[in-house]
Amino acid sequence: MKKDTDTTTKRASLKVHFGLTLRRARENLKLSQEVLAEKAGLHRTYIGQVERGERNISIDNMEHLAEAVGMELWEMLRP
Repeated sequence: MKKDTDTTTKRASLKVHFGLTLRRARENLKLSQEVLAEKAGLHRTYIGQVERGERNISIDNMEHLAEAVGMELWEMLRP
């Protein structure tokens, strides 16, 4: 069972890491969640959920968000 728990924890921490990286990038660009959502073609409430690590975000949406903040996806996932 420990292996499943480790995997779940790792997934959660990656979601949180991506969300925090996204928030920092958005704030550095002085964008609101609403403007970022518009640039990425997503809903504003979805952006907030991603930034808080509450969403299981698809790779496609991760790419849209990375592009919207001018970053490469791999940069946003780097520890």
